[in-house]
Amino acid sequence: MRPLRYSINVTLDGCCDHRVMIPDEELHRHAVENLARADALLFGRVTYEMMEAAWRPSTATGTRPDWMEPFARTIDAAKKYVVSSTLDRVDWHAELVRGDLRTAVAQLKREPGNGLFVGGVTLPRALAELGLIDEYEFVVHPRIVGHGPTLFAGLSRYVDLKLVGRQEFASGVVVMQYVPTR
Repeated sequence: MRPLRYSINVTLDGCCDHRVMIPDEELHRHAVENLARADALLFGRVTYEMMEAAWRPSTATGTRPDWMEPFARTIDAAKKYVVSSTLDRVDWHAELVRGDLRTAVAQLKREPGNGLFVGGVTLPRALAELGLIDEYEFVVHPRIVGHGPTLFAGLSRYVDLKLVGRQEFASGVVVMQYVPTR
């Protein structure tokens, strides 16, 4: 059974708006390593469309630093599953996931492989609610922004976690990995 791993960039005050994060080479290298541990990515519609607009090769090239290219190549090549009730079709190495979320994700987890990787805000909240996330990673940026969106807003119950890993980057970003204590 392959684990479902969740990773999110977040500021010290809990904001997970991707536009306020501090991108750097070390952070992108870490993201490439994370993606390499997964057989496929699992996105909701919003995250899929955001990632596709930013990283699909047909988007503006030559406008980002060279150190972002390994991430761009890795995410472009990755198999993607998109949970959406509003999209009629997807491409960019993607497949739509329909029906009952618990059943569909449990089936993906039962397939052989190294793991699934999920990002975003809305879908991970639903997956946490269902107890389907096996590892949580919070990439905490040393910034206070004073607005949202915030993580797991509306979660109906606590998810107790155990710290299993920690890294510090030169930028002041701290990466913390947790597993549910179940």
